[in-house]
Amino acid sequence: MKTPITVSVTGAAGQIGYALLFRIASGALFGPDQPVNLRLIEIEKALPALEGTVMELKDCAFPLLSEVVATADLDEGFKGANWALLVGSVPRGPGMERNDLLGINGKIFTGQGEAIARSAAEDIRVLVVGNPCNTNALIAMRNASGVPNDRFFAMTRLDENRAKAQLAEKAGVHSSDVTNLCIWGNHSSTQYPDFTTALINGQPVTDIITDREWLENTFIPDVQQRGAAIIKARGASSAASAENAAIDTVRSLVTPTPAGDWTSVAVCSDGSYGIPAGIIASMPIRTEDGKSWSVVQGVEVSAFSQEKISGSIAELQSEMDAVKDLLA
Repeated sequence: MKTPITVSVTGAAGQIGYALLFRIASGALFGPDQPVNLRLIEIEKALPALEGTVMELKDCAFPLLSEVVATADLDEGFKGANWALLVGSVPRGPGMERNDLLGINGKIFTGQGEAIARSAAEDIRVLVVGNPCNTNALIAMRNASGVPNDRFFAMTRLDENRAKAQLAEKAGVHSSDVTNLCIWGNHSSTQYPDFTTALINGQPVTDIITDREWLENTFIPDVQQRGAAIIKARGASSAASAENAAIDTVRSLVTPTPAGDWTSVAVCSDGSYGIPAGIIASMPIRTEDGKSWSVVQGVEVSAFSQEKISGSIAELQSEMDAVKDLLA
């Protein structure tokens, strides 16, 4: 039996956290022969609900689930963690400005970054799901003294999955036939789902879908606003698709990327593609051995694409400036 991987999950009693835990425990994240320990983190008032989730996890009798710890203490929650999935965040409420949301969540992710540095395993890797995830990841990263910047990620895989699904539906193919699609920039309404480099069964999307008007003026805003459309339709935010994207993200980071393809995840920029170094921005990523990742170089960026990317990066820089007092 392999040594268990310890996974810490914040917001574990929330909709996304609840959906995520059972898939991790069943082996969907690290495979059918990899045991896991779960360390579940919630605020004090949510601990009774979390205890009910722990009961359910135990009642499933998952063969791969070695240990479950539920706590409101960050150091206990991140103790020995190999992966931290930061799912919990304060949602934007009525009348709340984006900067207000950044400030409230920023303080949460400051404490989490500090606790990760104190208590997690040396090989810790961190995926931020809670929004605004790019800037939350930046805050956690900058407050996790001693943890390398390349261990922090913010989730844009949900946007990639949404974009692939829409292109596939338009082209009358399966979503798995769509490759080489990158989400650039911020996980927000300024994100850019780049159809210009995407392929459908190895052919450029623009050769298969020749309706440029649809690509530019329907596809892009539909992907950007998909989260809001789901809230309007079901009266609640997307949970199942978000937890699925979190699973997809981690699996893509721990397994080699298929030859010639890439995936989308927000990482600490090294200056590639003119994206200012030090901000957390989504770009095309590859993993060779499942242990390290790199930014795919040489992706062609058209003038149309550059304008869209620049707009999203400008928003990220504005967010960074709004939380500068939280950046250690």
